Amino acid sequence: MKRFVNISFLLLIATLCVFFSACGDADSQKNLWETATYTEDTELGTGAKTVKLEVKAGEKSVTFTIKTDKEILGEALVDNEIISGEKGAYGLYVKVANGITADYDEDKSYWAITQNGESVMTGVDGIKFSDGEHYELVYTR
Repeated sequence: MKRFVNISFLLLIATLCVFFSACGDADSQKNLWETATYTEDTELGTGAKTVKLEVKAGEKSVTFTIKTDKEILGEALVDNEIISGEKGAYGLYVKVANGITADYDEDKSYWAITQNGESVMTGVDGIKFSDGEHYELVYTR
């Protein structure tokens, strides 16, 4: 009987740990948008070309319509203060998008870039875009 009580107690503790870690993760996803610069779809810039960027974090997203004369996506996003990061051996490592920080060293989060839902195999400063294209920066953990 004592062994059954011990196993039941351990199962209860394990269940509570899973529950509270899931709740904590959901809370951290909600808190992501507290630092966001924009919380609604926004149009920025002036220029002949248009590119759309959707910033997704948790269950929310904001779409930026950017008008620019730049040819490289990263340049257009930096110029319009949508992203910032650190220059590295492989180009710009995006750490902040729309005021939301992803810090791999802190919590294993990062910004993944996709085009129409498909992974892009280069960084933002390696993407030469055409008028009307759509990209996504997705907060990933």
